[in-house]
Amino acid sequence: MEELLTLRQYIEEKKYDQALELVAELEEMSKEDKLNKIFSYGVILLLHLIKQEAEKRTTRSWDFSIYNSIKEIKKINKRRKSGGYYATEEELKEIMIDAFDTAIRKASLEVFEGKFSPEELIIQIDSNLIQSSALKLILS
Repeated sequence: MEELLTLRQYIEEKKYDQALELVAELEEMSKEDKLNKIFSYGVILLLHLIKQEAEKRTTRSWDFSIYNSIKEIKKINKRRKSGGYYATEEELKEIMIDAFDTAIRKASLEVFEGKFSPEELIIQIDSNLIQSSALKLILS
């Protein structure tokens, strides 16, 4: 809120260069917030894809979590008024790569009742396939 008051002040004082710099900062903050939310849903998406792959089964709950994560990522990533997307395909790929580390650690606590460490679990799955599957689901 403080930033908006400052922006108003810059405009009223005709300090347009400073106003534009502040607008650029606000845009960056907004994008970072969107990317952080996409990361969080990406962890959930990858977690359930890892669980499916490792246990060679699924549950209705896992399926719903996958569906919901994809839906939320798509909604968050879509620019409503101007059209387009916050994250490019390449950025989404990077987010999934980054989120995978968190997801595999969380999955190691849940898969096979926490029997395997993240390092042991990752050997049992195809991490590249899971990440590419997640990206395909998001982009479809």
